[in-house]
Amino acid sequence: MAEKNLENIISLAKRRGFVYPGSEIYGGLAGTWDYGPLGAEMLHNVKDAWWKKFVSSREDMYGIASSIMMPETVWTASGHLEHFTDPLGSKKFNTMFKSKAGALKGETIDIYLRPELAQGMFVNFKNIIDSFHPKVPFGIAQIGRCFRNEISPRDFLFRVREFDLMEFEYFVKESDWEKNFEFWKKEIRNWIKEIGINEKNVHELEVSEKDRAHYSKRTVDFEYDFPFGRKELYGLAYRTDYDLKNHKLDYYDEDTKERFVPHVIEPTFGAGRTVLALLCEAYDEDELGGERRTVLRLNTKIAPIKVAVFPLLKNKPELVKKAREVYEMLKPEMSAMWDDNGNIGKRYRRQDEIGTPWCVTIDFDTLENDTVTIRDRDTGKQKRLDIKELACYLTERLK
Repeated sequence: MAEKNLENIISLAKRRGFVYPGSEIYGGLAGTWDYGPLGAEMLHNVKDAWWKKFVSSREDMYGIASSIMMPETVWTASGHLEHFTDPLGSKKFNTMFKSKAGALKGETIDIYLRPELAQGMFVNFKNIIDSFHPKVPFGIAQIGRCFRNEISPRDFLFRVREFDLMEFEYFVKESDWEKNFEFWKKEIRNWIKEIGINEKNVHELEVSEKDRAHYSKRTVDFEYDFPFGRKELYGLAYRTDYDLKNHKLDYYDEDTKERFVPHVIEPTFGAGRTVLALLCEAYDEDELGGERRTVLRLNTKIAPIKVAVFPLLKNKPELVKKAREVYEMLKPEMSAMWDDNGNIGKRYRRQDEIGTPWCVTIDFDTLENDTVTIRDRDTGKQKRLDIKELACYLTERLK
């Protein structure tokens, strides 16, 4: 992909309501982006698909939502105050955002906005054990907002100061870490395929010791071929028992009467980077019906709008009424959009550009026989379908 394609993607993202520059009317704030209606829906779909795959469909995973603000003592124990730095000139610059909690001078404490999700899961390790008595191996997972004071944010959604992570800590016996590491590596590959990223554009990098985080004994990065180069999309780290030991936490096996400190496998997924990779992956320009078009070939589970409903003519009340009935029938079942702006060709092009897999048109034949035209985004092919079959037809394909 050429550099200009990233510019095209950024332009499309703003024009069609996926992503806007943060605080734009006041000149913007570098490293911050606001998700518009379609971007928010797409981001939600990414998170929802991730949660279903890695958390709610599994017996051994416990989801939490921990606090963004944490006291300095957490980050001292985790090693982040000492190690979470970037070089700046001849000094090291800690990239965590620092603040104070409390209203009165002398009665405040130093706090930090979390730069990662992991510590929220580690400090709740004992709570999960006490509440649910899980057997090792098990995981604690969450999706949430993180903050890093990047020196030079860049490349659209790739390097930002505020972002969403999807992550879990999987607790294992030390003797089983390699087996579990390989299992989760395979599951990350499966996830990449499931959401519609071409495996040929993803590469695994064994991270060298000098480049690994302070807590990691082994890390594999999953890098994607972005328009601006091959960069990290996801990470898989073996954190050993580093964190639990530093927080003075251990595990007691009620069956074997054994007490030990579990080791940790950590898969980390950037939600914003996932959205960016999917936009890059899906963006295409082709010719259909003798006309050039821009199309987002998004996976149906990720596409923000699943189906758009049109009346053939907006100035014919009987068509509009019937189209509204079809739209209101579909809306509770899936993310549907009403579109009656412009001629039918312009509506198709607009829906192609935002990645809508199907368009349904209500025409004069609909009034006669209760059938509609359904059009496929990728091929442009159309077919007639009975309205009674429409919801089932779409639901089956969304699976």
